[in-house]
Amino acid sequence: MTVALMWEARAVEGRGDELLAWARAQELAAQPLRRETLRAPQDRVLVITWWDAEFDAELPELPEPGEKLVARAVHRWRFEVVGA
Repeated sequence: MTVALMWEARAVEGRGDELLAWARAQELAAQPLRRETLRAPQDRVLVITWWDAEFDAELPELPEPGEKLVARAVHRWRFEVVGA
């Protein structure tokens, strides 16, 4: 089974580039099958990692950035990949 973990944060206004750099620099305790980092308006950053694991497996995730960098708590979601 393939599981996708999504991590999304919104930076304090004007600090989107700093949040993006922070997220890209974070190393995980294990290597995912794939990792993508995206950004969106309003200084939002999204990181998606794909894992060969059961849905409820313990998997490494990005931590919370410092509260001076983000405007709200990080949002996290877990999804199971389904066939096309």
